[in-house]
Amino acid sequence: MTTFSAPKGVPEYFPPSSADFVAVRDTLTEQARLAGYGYVELPIFEDTALFARGVGESTDVVRKEMYTFADRGDRSVTLRPEGTAGVMRTVIENNLDRGQLPVKLYYSGPFFRYERPQAGRYRQLQQVGVEAIGVDDPALDAEVIAVADAGYRALGLTGYRLELTSLGDSTCRPDYRVKLQEFLRKLPLDEDTRARVELNPLRVLDDKRAEVRELLADAPLMVDNLSEEARAHYEQVKGYLNDLGVKFVENPRMVRGLDYYTKTTFEFVHDGLGAQSGIGGGGRYDGLMAELGGQPLSGVGFGLGVDRALLACRAEGLDVGDQARCDVFGVPLGEAAKARLVTIAGDLRAAGVRVDLAYGGRGLKGAMTAADRSGARFAIVLGERDLEAGTVQLKELGSREQREVPLSDVVAAVLESLGAAQR
Repeated sequence: MTTFSAPKGVPEYFPPSSADFVAVRDTLTEQARLAGYGYVELPIFEDTALFARGVGESTDVVRKEMYTFADRGDRSVTLRPEGTAGVMRTVIENNLDRGQLPVKLYYSGPFFRYERPQAGRYRQLQQVGVEAIGVDDPALDAEVIAVADAGYRALGLTGYRLELTSLGDSTCRPDYRVKLQEFLRKLPLDEDTRARVELNPLRVLDDKRAEVRELLADAPLMVDNLSEEARAHYEQVKGYLNDLGVKFVENPRMVRGLDYYTKTTFEFVHDGLGAQSGIGGGGRYDGLMAELGGQPLSGVGFGLGVDRALLACRAEGLDVGDQARCDVFGVPLGEAAKARLVTIAGDLRAAGVRVDLAYGGRGLKGAMTAADRSGARFAIVLGERDLEAGTVQLKELGSREQREVPLSDVVAAVLESLGAAQR
């Protein structure tokens, strides 16, 4: 019989290690929630033109990496490769920008890029992102960066650094583009790279090939060609980050992989991950909303890789997830006992306790083995004699200490014991 495997380049998370994945994702999103960002659930696929216009025709994402196909109505749709363009479409379509500004949204979920799979680079990647739209304020840039930094710190990560730069604005980018093109045209570049020089020269600075990077050693830098307004904005962002206690290093050669970035641009890097060292990043995108048909409002945001943050936690030896499937495990010895434990389990779950039971008529030894494997703190053992006596055995699985509790008081006794165990 034919067997099936998961698609190449798609990581799977299942118990018990999936608890770490959930903990990383939830920790990162919690920081956004604490900063007043509201959740937005985005479509998995969108009109292909949204990403072509929003992400940039010259980017590798659009040219090489998108999962694009025609649906049954012969419409070209694309599995989302990133989140910002979709958020902007949501804001424009639903008039969210007509209310209080900034519009502050966060999202999480899978994104799709056709790349050569390797450690930390997947075809289905999981991200957490935030977008703050409608206000051009350096303090907001700093807040967005601080939210990401707080997420990594809350996970316990210490081996990462924040790299920061400015990519200028509409008043200084055109002159810099000409200056950069003049420099690049003199270099012995291959045909594809020369074409990129004419289409979007800034993208050439993102080339990862060692031989090309060597040629770019003396390339003019955007930070040396900033307008007064862009420079003042950048200095204020750095000042706010210092006030917030967010450490950073300036990287004037940093170029993000998407075309829409302007002014503040940043990346979080963890050297414990090898070649795929970027664990998250983002920046300001002042012209994106207008490019997608909306108001000329600015925005700033980030995308954090949940997969890579999890790899960073493992590289640092951090245990971030609760491996236990439940808090209490019920061990029924007999059908009547099972019927009573099913009710008790329901009452405990209603009180917020995670409860599982030994199903399938297991004996005491097999049921207790299952209880140990579940990670539960306590086991409730109930047999026919206990039922007759109106009692139940409450056993702490770590110490193996056991005490008898009246059946009528079992829920209160479990809640009290769990509270004592947590103190």
